[in-house]
Amino acid sequence: MSDAQPLLQFPCRFPIKVMGAHVDGFVSAVAHVARQFDPDFDEASVEQRVSRSGRYLGLTITVQVTSRAQLDELYRTLTTHPMVRVVL
Repeated sequence: MSDAQPLLQFPCRFPIKVMGAHVDGFVSAVAHVARQFDPDFDEASVEQRVSRSGRYLGLTITVQVTSRAQLDELYRTLTTHPMVRVVL
């Protein structure tokens, strides 16, 4: 048996990368999902990167999570959102 420490200590602030089409409403939609899991999430904190072609937008959101189950559910919710292409 190992005495390894868990990789994450909860609660913690956790960055998530979300990519989707560069369209109106994408940032707000992702921020809306983030607020469902972190009521204090501030849309102004979202980091944005436009792809070279301009067709896609990469976002980094940092959310306060309290458990692995909450983090897993946030990933599931983001990956099933119709505007989201990839979640890392």
